[in-house]
Amino acid sequence: MSYSMATCFSSILSWLLILLLVLLQTQTGIGSTATPGVTKLRVGVPQKDGFNQFVNVVSESREQKYNVSGYSMDVFNAVITYLPFNVSLDIEPYSIYPEEASNGSGTYDALLHQIPSKYDIVVGDVTILANRSNFVDFTLPYIGSGVKMVVAVRHGRQQTMWIFMKPFSWDLWLSIIIISTSIGASILIMERNVNALPNHEGSPNRTKLSAATILWFPISQAILPERQMVAKNCSRFVLMIWLLLAFVLMQSYTANLTSILTLDQLRPSFLNLNDLRKEGHYVGYQAGSFVYGVLVEKFRFDPSKLKPYSTASEYHYALKLGSQHGGVAAVFDEVPYLKVFLQQYGSDYILAGPTYRNDGFGFALKKNSNLTAYFSRAILQVTESDLMNDIEEKYFGKNGVGAEDTSAEMSSVPLSLTFHSFAGLFLITGIATFFALLVSEAVIWQKPILMAKALSERYLFHSTPPSTQTQVHPTHDSTNGTEDAV
Repeated sequence: MSYSMATCFSSILSWLLILLLVLLQTQTGIGSTATPGVTKLRVGVPQKDGFNQFVNVVSESREQKYNVSGYSMDVFNAVITYLPFNVSLDIEPYSIYPEEASNGSGTYDALLHQIPSKYDIVVGDVTILANRSNFVDFTLPYIGSGVKMVVAVRHGRQQTMWIFMKPFSWDLWLSIIIISTSIGASILIMERNVNALPNHEGSPNRTKLSAATILWFPISQAILPERQMVAKNCSRFVLMIWLLLAFVLMQSYTANLTSILTLDQLRPSFLNLNDLRKEGHYVGYQAGSFVYGVLVEKFRFDPSKLKPYSTASEYHYALKLGSQHGGVAAVFDEVPYLKVFLQQYGSDYILAGPTYRNDGFGFALKKNSNLTAYFSRAILQVTESDLMNDIEEKYFGKNGVGAEDTSAEMSSVPLSLTFHSFAGLFLITGIATFFALLVSEAVIWQKPILMAKALSERYLFHSTPPSTQTQVHPTHDSTNGTEDAV
């Protein structure tokens, strides 16, 4: 009887373990299992007309299947290879169209609301947002993002009355004035003891080296050098170093000013959002995207001034027309899309304005799904591998579509030269002038040395007893009338 009870207890324990495994499988959010050891996932992907580099859905009508490719899908396929379990994918697209956005469907938010009733996971160019995290869970991002605007560029040169100052920055101009004054003062110090012979031809004219000429003397020598202006070799050495520095500065100034006056400068047609709002321009955004909410709620645009577009060619056509002729003055979208747009039409457009930051693109699952941690860890492994670079280069080239350098606005305007550009030459000039002063004014720095030596001999060696000397007194010899020393 005890054997029978043990067998019954073992059977009950086995059924409890099976029930526990079923419950754990249900709580993890994993879909139904098609075959033993393989987890089936219902995958939703966005289907739209434009930017197929991220998700491209091609339907096969005969077999009622879909061939999905693109950057996001390749990343997902790479991620599932790092999962600790095998999966079977059942992919089904969801249409993202502008005409359906008005009734609440046809948007990315509507796609995410299909979790978990229709999809177990949504894969694609889905942006991680705080309000979306209220009803779905996101994995870690696999690409950075952010909202920025692209505008048409203005070609031409903007010349002002102070354009001659632009080749050098203000700190470089100030440095030139300081070093010119220093060199003029140094030469004046070294030449102060030279005797002036104004009426003798070929002799240095000391009257030219007065305190009033300290500033303009080095500059005048750089422009109109006078051979007999200085007499000492040390002064000539300093002047030679200064002429070398002045030659480099003049050549650099000429080259940079020529670039400013001749090169075509690219400037954004609009620099900030206030200009677009105040002047009542129309702006565009990607249909079905959350960018519409950002423009209305964050950037305070009038909804009647917003126009939806779907493809990069539509962006180009609308920007080409302009706001006054049925198009738009700017297009707002996420940086990865704008970089794809600039790769096709970049010569006529430029990124401008502030950046509304977000976390980037990720995969969406149902709330509190344990699968989120598995996919996030797998995304980390993919992004840290060389495979991620290969996928980006496959669809976007070597430049990629990351958001790291979005703050930099491209322009062909030459930059002003700064102090750092000539810091080495300034250092050489300063050191050479300093040593020339030391050599030329040896009397000045030798006097303290002699005084220190005399003081050291007086006080450090004062204890040495003075040597005794034999005194010699003269005496008078009465015999021969001569004085003899005794």
